[in-house]
Amino acid sequence: MKITFKNIIKFIITSYPVRLFFGLFFDKSYLIGRHFDDGYAGYYWALSAIWQRNILKLAPKLPFPASVRAVISNPNNIKFHPDDLNNFQSPGTYFQNFQGEIEIGHGSYIAPNVGIITANHNPMNIDLHLPSGSVVIGKKCWLGMNSVVLPGVVLGDHTIVGAGAVVTKSFPDGNCVVAGNPARIIRML
Repeated sequence: MKITFKNIIKFIITSYPVRLFFGLFFDKSYLIGRHFDDGYAGYYWALSAIWQRNILKLAPKLPFPASVRAVISNPNNIKFHPDDLNNFQSPGTYFQNFQGEIEIGHGSYIAPNVGIITANHNPMNIDLHLPSGSVVIGKKCWLGMNSVVLPGVVLGDHTIVGAGAVVTKSFPDGNCVVAGNPARIIRML
């Protein structure tokens, strides 16, 4: 193996003591995958999250590295593959899941300022929430910038949500592009 500066840095970063250090702050099951094995982005996100969430206390601690610009109501009610850690680095993303679960399929992308919501306010008493509905996003989906996914929605695999769309109903068959308010199918893939 050719000794280069890049190989030395990779050896140091991926060494056991460094992974053990990150394991003090995050669940080890999230410290794997393409962002840690194929590059340095995962380590950068982890260091940033430790600095911003644990030391500066700019946002609550989470079991996985996430930007302080991503709001996650209940990290225990969100399921995703470690390869998709990039979805929690986008600015303005909002995952409101106090009671309902959010499941994000492997290979899906979430753009900045996307809201995924599992419970709405009660229109008769805005201090109360209506019963929650879990949100399921299939594999290889793409949620465009400023889109909102409302409670109980199921998006099938390969669903693209257009920028600014408000998804009020499910599209479980997937393989489509949805857009508008309320979102409707504008094209099949």
